Amino acid sequence: MTNKFFDYINLHKGEEKGEKVLESIRANIAFKGANLWILACAIIIASIGLNVNSTAVVIGAMLISPLMGPIVGAGFALGTYNFLLLKISIKNLVVATIVSLVVSSVYFYLSPFKDVQSELLARTAPTIYDVLIAFFGGLVGVISITRVEKGNPIPGVAIATALMPPLCTAGYGLATFNFSYFLGAFYLYMINCFFICIATFLVIKYLKYPTATTLDTEKEKRIRYGISLLILVLIIPSFYLAYNLFNEKKFTKTVEEFINTEFTARGVTVIYKKINYNSTPRKVELAFLDKKLTKENIEMYNRLLQDKGVDNVSLTFKQDEQDIKSEIMKEINKQNSSLSEKDVIINELKHELAKYKVTEPGLVKEIGVLFPSLEEVTLGKVERNTAVDQSRVDWLLMYKDSVVPINAEKLRISTWLKARLQVDTVLVVNTYQPIVPVKE
Repeated sequence: MTNKFFDYINLHKGEEKGEKVLESIRANIAFKGANLWILACAIIIASIGLNVNSTAVVIGAMLISPLMGPIVGAGFALGTYNFLLLKISIKNLVVATIVSLVVSSVYFYLSPFKDVQSELLARTAPTIYDVLIAFFGGLVGVISITRVEKGNPIPGVAIATALMPPLCTAGYGLATFNFSYFLGAFYLYMINCFFICIATFLVIKYLKYPTATTLDTEKEKRIRYGISLLILVLIIPSFYLAYNLFNEKKFTKTVEEFINTEFTARGVTVIYKKINYNSTPRKVELAFLDKKLTKENIEMYNRLLQDKGVDNVSLTFKQDEQDIKSEIMKEINKQNSSLSEKDVIINELKHELAKYKVTEPGLVKEIGVLFPSLEEVTLGKVERNTAVDQSRVDWLLMYKDSVVPINAEKLRISTWLKARLQVDTVLVVNTYQPIVPVKE
């Protein structure tokens, strides 16, 4: 039974010859000629994908990227103590990294669109989960490379380990002088490189590939200690970032539940909401459609929120109409930041024309049935100035009627239309002009 179990997990089954694996790895290490062109093109594609927030484009760039080659080569070289191969792998990885940073920085510097999209933000704060993805992705990659049948995992490994997007995000940080983005993204890139390399090292050791150089016990120990130290140096910050991410999500969830319990579930319409975890104190800003709060109400809601276990938080309510409009317009502009100037003008025109749109199709025919004496009926909306010099849009009905007395007809039509349209004012104009005989 035990033998059968080990038979299932035996990595030596279907294993490729060591010489062919080494040959394959060597072929994918160098960044010269075609490989360098492919890398540059992949970097530009990934940068465009991050710039326009397209996940599909970013995935496409990861699939064609040749960055995995020198990283796997370094892990293989460490596992076989092939220090010449390790030197070549590290040299090519440094070249590839510099080229990638230069190309992505130039692209983002020249690009007119420099807004931070979600695809960019996702690469600026790596956590322990990114470490796990890189490590297990690297395991799958090296296991596939050492098989006779390479199978389907290779493209998936390229996507999962995600080497290109962090490099491009680091380039964005350099181009926009946002060094927090650069450091966060480059840290993620280092995590990916290192743990793919370590995964390769462990698999090569497990498969017992022959070493290129014989080392004494003391040197082997130094290599193991060095690797362990690097693992700690890279992994500890990711634990802190993961803990911080957990606290942020917990804070956001608590605040969302508080808003839902105290306001939304009680029929209060929240038209504006902003939660800022990274400020000091943390801020929660709300605005309602019609509910107004007193100073005592605001203090009470702040106490209720703190009773939920949320400390160091300021809950504020925007109740000034102009202030609310300003904040809402800011949010709308953020969401529409990718629109061109032409699109913005078109949207403004649509909004302006909507004020004059007749939303009652068939109303003119209805008027004709109810008031058969009317001729040349025209219905629409007009803008006019009131007595207090304020502009407003009202309904206007123009008709021609030479049968019914003007004032009586106007009153009937106006009363019916106000009830039908549920408005306070309807302008009614009879355009009939009686012919007055000219005295000789």
